[in-house]
Amino acid sequence: MNTQDILECTDEKRGSNLPTYKRFIQHVILNYIIGSFIAVLLVGMIFVFSTLNVAHYEILGLVKIIAFSSVIMIACETIVFRMHLRPVHRFFYGNQETLKDVEAVYIRVHHLPNLSVLRIVGPHLLGFSIPAAVIALWMIHTGQLTFPLYYVGIACIGACLVASMHALVEFFLTMRAIKPLLEEIRDRTYQQYGLNLSLRGRVLLSLRHKFQLSATLIGAFPLFLFCLATQIRLERLEATDSSSYWAWAGTILIFGVAFAYLGGRLLTREIEQPIHHLLEKMNAVREGRLNSNASDLYSDEFAELVEGFNMMIEGLKEREEKNGQLLDSYFATLAAALDARDAYTAGHSLRVAEYSVLIGRKGGLNETDLDLLRKTALLHDIGKIGVADAVLLKDGKLTDEEFDQIKMHPVMGESILRQVEPAYAMAPYLPGVRSHHERYDGKGYPDQLAGEDIPLFGRIIAVADAYDAMTSDRPYRQGMKEEKAVMILEEGKGTQWDPYFAELFVKEWRRNKGITS
Repeated sequence: MNTQDILECTDEKRGSNLPTYKRFIQHVILNYIIGSFIAVLLVGMIFVFSTLNVAHYEILGLVKIIAFSSVIMIACETIVFRMHLRPVHRFFYGNQETLKDVEAVYIRVHHLPNLSVLRIVGPHLLGFSIPAAVIALWMIHTGQLTFPLYYVGIACIGACLVASMHALVEFFLTMRAIKPLLEEIRDRTYQQYGLNLSLRGRVLLSLRHKFQLSATLIGAFPLFLFCLATQIRLERLEATDSSSYWAWAGTILIFGVAFAYLGGRLLTREIEQPIHHLLEKMNAVREGRLNSNASDLYSDEFAELVEGFNMMIEGLKEREEKNGQLLDSYFATLAAALDARDAYTAGHSLRVAEYSVLIGRKGGLNETDLDLLRKTALLHDIGKIGVADAVLLKDGKLTDEEFDQIKMHPVMGESILRQVEPAYAMAPYLPGVRSHHERYDGKGYPDQLAGEDIPLFGRIIAVADAYDAMTSDRPYRQGMKEEKAVMILEEGKGTQWDPYFAELFVKEWRRNKGITS
């Protein structure tokens, strides 16, 4: 495999994962080119040609040294770069790998920023400095260059400084570049193995070391660069006027300050990004979105923080699920207790809830609304707790006064639910409980609402409640046959019941019975 193989994108084996890997390679190469240009060519050459008094014939010799050493440097670095990327390349380009291999690739990608530093201070620095020093010493020995020998030592020290600057920039740029690659590996592993890859809080490079090394280099680089340049410049101090000196010194200082700013900016961005990410996820959790796990893409102490945050989210999910189960049980128990007062209406609330959900699902309600509808239907007759047994359980026909008492149960139900805290948790159920006896033509109770003014849940529960009431036995009558109850629902569409929801229920009943018309 060579660099051309890495960038080539026509191989069919690479599949849908290639674009992410290709973009990563392009970013790494672009970062390297920019960093090398700034560190080696721009800073290095300005340092050399603005500090040294170089004769015209020597300039060509220095250019040859730089060009030849750069070729060796690039060749050495390419070999090491390929070695570092080989497991990652095999993951995206090769055959199916085991989960253990995938986890090793995930760890390797996390190590790429560290490996980029080793690559810069290893083959990058040595591949350039050693050939350049050897050739420079030979050219000084043969008289092609007239520099003092110790200039070569100073140049090597300067190369170490420039390589350190390049390594710092490369580290932070690679940290940024690996994020999409890590996400791609996590997604692919989840699809293939059903596992969420994570460092599980493992710290590969601590923030303390990152800050210490970065701050030391950011602070020391401008000082050492200026000291080295001044050491050479002092030899020509008598022949230099103050204006040219300050022009030279200003150039060196500008580059030193620019690097300090760049390093500080990269360092702060490395800290800001995970903080902003966690704040965004915290705001999502505060808004009730518990599927807001933080991306576990960090290899420093933020990995521990993300792991703790995600564990907290899982705990909240478990608690939310338990609370939901308790609430469901609470509603079902209330409904069962209410139905138990009258043997003839046993299971009424559960059946009304079942029919209501059926109508709501056919009407296109989402799962959240269906859950609210089911709970509202379970509690729709909760107000009958306030109706006297002599009235509620009466065998014969109710008097007008007794029926007026029955008609108060929607209002009493709403009043009972308003006493439950927190109030906002019960608020979605109140409209349906109060309005499930309203008629579409406005002749219902308690508020004589009509048409679309009747709350949605009230219109749905009204159909379900009426059907179950008609088909259930009462002390004073037998329950109707289902066919007759459905016929009454059809006749009452647009007058007693919402025509849309009544029609949905009738169609579904007929479909279940195998009736086509």
